[in-house]
Amino acid sequence: LSLSPKAVGSLSLSPPKPPAMASRRGAPPLPLRLRRLLRSPISRCACFIVALTVLLVVLSLRQIARVDLPRSDLPHQVPNEQLWVSNGYGYHACVTPTHRYIGPIESDRYMTVRSNGGLNQMRTGICDMIAVARLVNATLVIPQLDKRSFWQDTSTFKDIFNEPGFIKALEGDVHIVSDLPESLQSAPRARKHFTSWSGASYYEDVKELWKDHKVVHVPKSDSRLANNGLPIDIQRLRCRCLYQALRFSDPIEDLGKKLVERLKSRGKFIALHLRYEKDMLAFTGCTYGLSESEADELRIMREKTSHWKLKDINSTEQRSGGNCPLTPHEVGMFLRAMGYTKSTWIYIAAGEIYGGDKYISKLRSYFPNLVSK
Repeated sequence: LSLSPKAVGSLSLSPPKPPAMASRRGAPPLPLRLRRLLRSPISRCACFIVALTVLLVVLSLRQIARVDLPRSDLPHQVPNEQLWVSNGYGYHACVTPTHRYIGPIESDRYMTVRSNGGLNQMRTGICDMIAVARLVNATLVIPQLDKRSFWQDTSTFKDIFNEPGFIKALEGDVHIVSDLPESLQSAPRARKHFTSWSGASYYEDVKELWKDHKVVHVPKSDSRLANNGLPIDIQRLRCRCLYQALRFSDPIEDLGKKLVERLKSRGKFIALHLRYEKDMLAFTGCTYGLSESEADELRIMREKTSHWKLKDINSTEQRSGGNCPLTPHEVGMFLRAMGYTKSTWIYIAAGEIYGGDKYISKLRSYFPNLVSK
């Protein structure tokens, strides 16, 4: 809507006076020209639109005032649900408990554990058992390490790990003791294999075991709690166990530091775990590149190992599904493509490579400075 030039030109810039009909007694009447303008339909329409606009603006401002807009003076709220964060220079673990976390509650439940697998499996398994002990509110007895695995190692927990430091670091999370109390040494124990990938509700049901027994024994520690939707504070407890509490014993720490300094002394190096040992290939059924007799040898080993449940494996499907380790030759091609030079020292951190020099010679041709244990 627009006013005509004639109407615009006839508007007075002086302050408007009240209409004659609304003026007090004795007030001078409006000029004739202004009274004619106010009687114009266009003028009345324009005034209505202006009044309506003002009303809408006022109502809008009142509505905006009710909305909680962000305030610049308030601290930035960061979600507290991550396990890993980055400060721009790589990632570090979030191990601090959230504000909802509370300490352990006293109980008369005890849990004994036999860890299984290699050293890394036992480490993660022990931290899983710390999480389980917290979920069922049980006192954890220092785990027994696997002495029957492929490595046939007779070390105890305190030979490998700093036991007093382990107990002290987790005292605000889980009650841990070196041994069962004397009164429970010969007490009958319930025996329980935990179901892998179980959530927190599963362990609520497990608590029923302690109604009839003071002690529950767990024959294997690999309950695999890493990716099954556990509460954030239980996951952070696992992180505290792995990155703070479960430290190696002092002699191993000292020897490890010496080894690292010696590795660094020759220049750039890679500690390479090929995962190409005989038991690994037999367990996964990965026979790509092997001879027929070697594939048969691995199959027989798998069939004779009773605790390996999967016996009939299609090697081609395993490899195409990404479930097989790279061959030593493929690892050499990969490292070279990444830009590692021929002078790089390669330290093989795995066990004895299956097939020996027959399969490692290609990797050695790419990196002559190849050292095994």
